[in-house]
Amino acid sequence: MSEQMIHRHTKLSIFMHWFNAFCWIALLLTGLGLISNPQLNPLGAWWPNLLRSIFGSGENLLAVHQYLGMVWAGAFLLYVLLMPRETIAFLKEIFRMSPSSDATWLMKMNLKMTMGKKGLKRFGMTPDMPPQGFYNVGQKLFAQATVIGGIVIVATGMVMFFSTIFLNNPNLAAWSRVIHYLTVGLVFAGLLVHIFMAAIAKEEKPAFKSMFTGEVPADYAKHHHPLWYATVTEKQEKG
Repeated sequence: MSEQMIHRHTKLSIFMHWFNAFCWIALLLTGLGLISNPQLNPLGAWWPNLLRSIFGSGENLLAVHQYLGMVWAGAFLLYVLLMPRETIAFLKEIFRMSPSSDATWLMKMNLKMTMGKKGLKRFGMTPDMPPQGFYNVGQKLFAQATVIGGIVIVATGMVMFFSTIFLNNPNLAAWSRVIHYLTVGLVFAGLLVHIFMAAIAKEEKPAFKSMFTGEVPADYAKHHHPLWYATVTEKQEKG
């Protein structure tokens, strides 16, 4: 008997997810290559030198980084304009928080991941988790950071881009550069946690696979996202 599966992601959302991942990696690598000071570059001097030799010059590398960033931002702007309902639904979902329940979920999940179920018992907690919707609290927090961080990254990137054309304000460009790199660093830190939870943590393997297939097992949805599972089953019963 085959395992019952539930539809979770559309083909378009899967494409946008991996498009975003590709752009993030490419922009991060080219962005690090633009930091010519080895004392500030976490990879040292070899990476900027390598990229400059590949692209011919720092100017060419900067142009690749800038135009790739525009393609990345443009694709998401186009998605927002063409898919407003989906965009609004996504934003409502990730910014809908329940402080007490969410704090409990985060506390229990951190203890469970670092100390196991014994850690929960040591602090007098049961292993059951507060029920989650389409996204769990950790996914919501990362999505919030990605959305807000992405807006900041694009805004500061545009300031730096136009400062080379008609904006004659070196202080504004300098501050934009600092904010740009700091925001990238913060979002990247969240990305590392996201990658670990999605691709390495055993419990979240079905969610990772769904970013290729678009479906998750019903048992996984019922256990990890019971609030979302309840809405899905209710729609199935009505329809």
